[in-house]
Amino acid sequence: FPLALLEQVCACMANRQAAALVRLHNGTQHALVVQTEQGSTVQFGTCPPEICNAAHARLQHGRSGAEADATGQEWFVQPLVPAPRLLIVGAVHIAQSLARMASMVGLAPIVIDPRSALATVQRFPGLVPGQTLLTEWPDEAMQALGIDPMTAIATLTHDAKLDDPTLEEALRSPAFYIGALGSRKTQASRMERLRTLGFAEAELARIRGPIGLAIGAVGAEEIALSILADIVAVRRQAPLAQARGWQYP
Repeated sequence: FPLALLEQVCACMANRQAAALVRLHNGTQHALVVQTEQGSTVQFGTCPPEICNAAHARLQHGRSGAEADATGQEWFVQPLVPAPRLLIVGAVHIAQSLARMASMVGLAPIVIDPRSALATVQRFPGLVPGQTLLTEWPDEAMQALGIDPMTAIATLTHDAKLDDPTLEEALRSPAFYIGALGSRKTQASRMERLRTLGFAEAELARIRGPIGLAIGAVGAEEIALSILADIVAVRRQAPLAQARGWQYP
């Protein structure tokens, strides 16, 4: 690989920016396709438009593979996507189980709660204060972390003072998942408050509330399981993401 290309790759990884390495099988041509909010753009080298489009598609599922251009030449497309994160707002009992389970499926958990009595290493072993265990206000912590398309957000506090600013920040971000704990009545009140702040119905539809799949969960561990299953379904664009089981009036 050209050194300049590898430097661009390192810069993308440092900034949590999804990109795809593209090269001919014989190694004579290289390109770097970088994902942007508008689509994808070639940041280094050149590649045919159909290969650029294929790279963008592969960035959605993260799997490498060969793609043929219009002339029949085969290119190898290697997505380089940031490690997916799960921001858990509210260091409650459900969060303890959710953080453990998230790590098992490759999601990097970050717990955020300004209530320092709850956000402790004793309750969240393995998380690092100031890095993955944060005691800032959620909206401020999220701004500092930088929300990208490989970030899921689950707010579990049941406290509007924490949930509402979190959801405001989340809705302005490209997070791939936004979920909020609460009953259907709580969700309706929450949505009404967000409407008064100027959010449109299409924006509010991004919030998965009540959070999780309707599996009849009882207790913190099962609720955490339902949330994690919902996140996976959305991330993998599975049919279950659309048929969650909740019945709205």
